[in-house]
Amino acid sequence: MGSITDVVRWAIVATVAGPLALIGTSAPLATNSPLPPGLTTDQLAGQRVIYSYPGATPPQSLLDRIGQGRVGGVIFFGENIQSTAQITKVVTQLRQAAAKSPVHQPLLLMTDQEGGLVRRLPGAPALSEKQIGQAPDAQAQAAAAGTGAGQNLAGVGMNFNLAPVLDVYRTPGDFDDSAQRSYSTDPAKVNTLGQAFVTAQQQTGVAATVKHFPGLGSATTSQNTDEQPVTLTASADTLRTVDEAAYPGSIAAGAKSVMLSWAVYPAFDGKPAGLSPTIINQELRGRLGFKGVTITDALEAGALQAFGDTGQRAVTAAGAGMDLILCSGRDVSQGDQAAAAISQAVTSNKLDHSAFESSVDRVLAMRGSLK
Repeated sequence: MGSITDVVRWAIVATVAGPLALIGTSAPLATNSPLPPGLTTDQLAGQRVIYSYPGATPPQSLLDRIGQGRVGGVIFFGENIQSTAQITKVVTQLRQAAAKSPVHQPLLLMTDQEGGLVRRLPGAPALSEKQIGQAPDAQAQAAAAGTGAGQNLAGVGMNFNLAPVLDVYRTPGDFDDSAQRSYSTDPAKVNTLGQAFVTAQQQTGVAATVKHFPGLGSATTSQNTDEQPVTLTASADTLRTVDEAAYPGSIAAGAKSVMLSWAVYPAFDGKPAGLSPTIINQELRGRLGFKGVTITDALEAGALQAFGDTGQRAVTAAGAGMDLILCSGRDVSQGDQAAAAISQAVTSNKLDHSAFESSVDRVLAMRGSLK
């Protein structure tokens, strides 16, 4: 491992990553960095960004960026997946592009394979979380769903699942229950079943993401953060004894990632959870002891309409403590804007250098544990 001083010196003459990778090279960050040598600030910023693309074929611009070491991962949606054979070929193509990258860690290749109504790939898990929670052998069913999800993703070459949902729903037909995305109204049951899913899935080599911290369980049917700002007025006590109480089992099981919600929780902060250092650092990392990777919900969500453009949202989230920025608008330029803004914020000292390095290091360490 070399220092960032070495990184910048090397980057001035580097050609292996292509000319675009040299844009935005900044002053040294630190002299004792554990990060890989030979990466520009642009490349380091790119490790924190998850890209998306439209249609069934990844554009050449995305493949180029991956080869240049400027992409942390890619998320797949229904429009990207025509068949198991087709998406397997796409994943292979992305992995081949990554093999040319100076970042020698696997790309994060992810989707939402929760089960039931929310599945991007055909096949397991067939049962929804609600169906699992109602089953007489719920814990065994949750473990089977985790195994099925992991094997399904691994079978097409993916390594990261944005599941399970740990929201503790409140009333029949509310936001989570209407799509059968919650195991139970009982936080202890959600905690147990989430832990079973996470443990079983990660045994297949596929990373789990628990979501949407601190919880969307109190959201009504119309309170969808994808569409509009949402404020959830649960008390701090309720958030901790009901919503957050669903997480300790999965954290103890080593869940690789936690997704933060875009709802506002006035009991903790006036900002959406994924933009709140209080919720990320005090509640999730401090109170619950989570040491893994944090990931935002969709950066283009309607809940963030008051927080500027793509770049401004990305920098605010990164500064608050989010490790991965999820650019899921099916537009490669969205990822580019987020990465460029983070790089510029580091260069201009708007983002703390030490926190930036720590975040990139967490992401690369997690990627190094995957295939």
